[in-house]
Amino acid sequence: MKRIGVDVGGTFTDLVLWDDDGTVTVHKTPSTNHDPSIGTMDGIGVLAERAGIDPSEIEMFFHGTTVATNIVLEHNGSDVGMITTDGFRDLLHIARKKRPLNYSNYQELPWQKWQLVPRRNRRTVPERIDASGTVLTPLDEDAVRREVALLRERGVAAIAVAFLHAYRNPTHERRVKEIILEEYPGVFISLSSEVASQYREYERFSTTALNAFIGPKTSSYIANLAGKAKAAEVGEDVHLMTSAGGLVTSRSASEIPVSLLTSGVVAGLLGGCAIGAASGFPSVITLDVGGTSADIGVAPDGRLRMKHLLDTRVGDYHAMVPMAEVDTIGAGGGSVAMVDEGGMFRVGPRSAGAYPGPACYNRGGTEPTSTDAMVVMGWLREDSFLSGTMDVVPALAEDAIRGQVAERLGTSLEKAAMGIFTILAHSMTEAISLHSVRKGYDPRDFSLVAEGGAGPLFAWQIAEQLGIPRVIVPGHPGITSAVGLLTTDIRYEVPTTVWTSSAEPDLALLREQMDRLADQATAQLRADGIAAEDITLERSVDCRYVGQGYELRVAAPAGEIDEAWVQQTAEAFHEAHGRTYSQRFDDKPVQLVNIRVTGVGAVPHVRIAEIERGGEDAAHAIKTTTKALFWERDSAEPEWMETPVYRRELLLAGNTFTGPAIVEQFDSTTIVGIGQRATVDAVGHIIIERASA
Repeated sequence: MKRIGVDVGGTFTDLVLWDDDGTVTVHKTPSTNHDPSIGTMDGIGVLAERAGIDPSEIEMFFHGTTVATNIVLEHNGSDVGMITTDGFRDLLHIARKKRPLNYSNYQELPWQKWQLVPRRNRRTVPERIDASGTVLTPLDEDAVRREVALLRERGVAAIAVAFLHAYRNPTHERRVKEIILEEYPGVFISLSSEVASQYREYERFSTTALNAFIGPKTSSYIANLAGKAKAAEVGEDVHLMTSAGGLVTSRSASEIPVSLLTSGVVAGLLGGCAIGAASGFPSVITLDVGGTSADIGVAPDGRLRMKHLLDTRVGDYHAMVPMAEVDTIGAGGGSVAMVDEGGMFRVGPRSAGAYPGPACYNRGGTEPTSTDAMVVMGWLREDSFLSGTMDVVPALAEDAIRGQVAERLGTSLEKAAMGIFTILAHSMTEAISLHSVRKGYDPRDFSLVAEGGAGPLFAWQIAEQLGIPRVIVPGHPGITSAVGLLTTDIRYEVPTTVWTSSAEPDLALLREQMDRLADQATAQLRADGIAAEDITLERSVDCRYVGQGYELRVAAPAGEIDEAWVQQTAEAFHEAHGRTYSQRFDDKPVQLVNIRVTGVGAVPHVRIAEIERGGEDAAHAIKTTTKALFWERDSAEPEWMETPVYRRELLLAGNTFTGPAIVEQFDSTTIVGIGQRATVDAVGHIIIERASA
């Protein structure tokens, strides 16, 4: 079986073609941001040609995309209307009491400045359902028809429907959907009971509106890509990565595009987990550095950690959908270095992007970037970019750094370049510390997986600073996110709110809702063509102590839901609370707030094949030597050193070499620092051990 993974980033589109016989073919191409499907399909054509196959031989197509995220960040979504309960028109505007400036009456709040739904398009109708699901006020269908007609006249492209307590009883929302289909066919419809079927009105309303805001453009992109793939006979369907680390079909992604908001970011974490496991180090910290940003994830024992649903913001908006915990900072190969008016030396978060890109790309860019710095330091050579297929002019990098950084700081060209690298590496180190040390994890218990085109350039320094014992550089670090797309299954998570307690559990409610969610998850998978024998169900519960405002998610036991099941769930919560907050209260009852069923449709996973074995001596892989700038740990004095340059494709399992060294390959360049020891393992990953380890 031949499978392709395509991850579209802000700068490059990464592609990997994987055959069950272990053959791997990779390709990188600049992203076509005006229409990412163009770069994707062109890249597939080039990749298939390089692999010596016809695109129609590709049987499965997996995709990670930033389309939905970019719409949110750039505030360029569709015109949206909303229909909601009388009296709750301004819920989106009021939001939560938490503000950037708690005591200012004059601050301009971002979600009010860039409104998902303008107030004039937020329409109310008589209806009311209480928290138990009982209808207090019947839905006024005539009012619904009037408001839909008004929104149709205004030409909105999407309508969000969010009623109070629709998570408990969605009948009113479903009836409104039927009316919209009659009165305004073709408009994109977003129901809160389908998008975020949980309590917390503001977050549920915001997520529903956000789904409508990105829906028309995202679904159009997915339909366009799926149509082109079908015409080229590439796979039976396009499967897209969700923020929770699962795959969904193009149909599901088009209906709930808000689930795609951190698609490519999570794929990088999944790829890192698979790489760590293949090398025998399951606990990993992933560092995925691209042209614009760096994505950082922590996976103890290879398990994804999920964000709390009140922390799942994208840009200025709340999106109460499952998201794996990955942090993104503005630090990448295109990060622009500058000395501001106050004389402060800064690097990022602004990026030169793919066009015009760093100065050395010779595409008209004049600002110095971290890529230019590494060209000046001799780490990136003229013929090393995409195996020499991309022109690089070192003199342009030197001119940009000298004129805009070195001369303004009164320092040498070399120290200015080193400073650019060091500032960015420090930003990444702080982000990793935030997600490990400050959350109870010791970096010394993890391995650092260097991903992205620039991850292996920074990882050696970060490992030294944080005491991480080893760096793992995968066989194709530049396309790890694309690899991650091939390591997971089709997953649908279906939640609902139950509000019961371990002291007096409503067992009938728990059984009824858990069975309903299981049926719903199974139906979605069967609609995607997943066979019954390939379907498994996972259950989880969001729990908290009475009086708390945040829940923790715990895995729910298998088997029948009875008193023992509830007590096992409560004990799992006590343990999770103790691990997270260093305190547990076993004598207090536990509230079971939300329950979840995740339907998993098994998809054949890729297997990382072993490579040819050789001896310890890696001299046969040396391509050339070059002058490169290096420094000892904690040293401020860089030194030009004669440095061997290794060809990655010539390295064999068992080969060993020490730094300083440079390893070049098509999709990335790896740096091994002074005194560090690099060994190629059985599956071709480079394991770099710290000099002080």
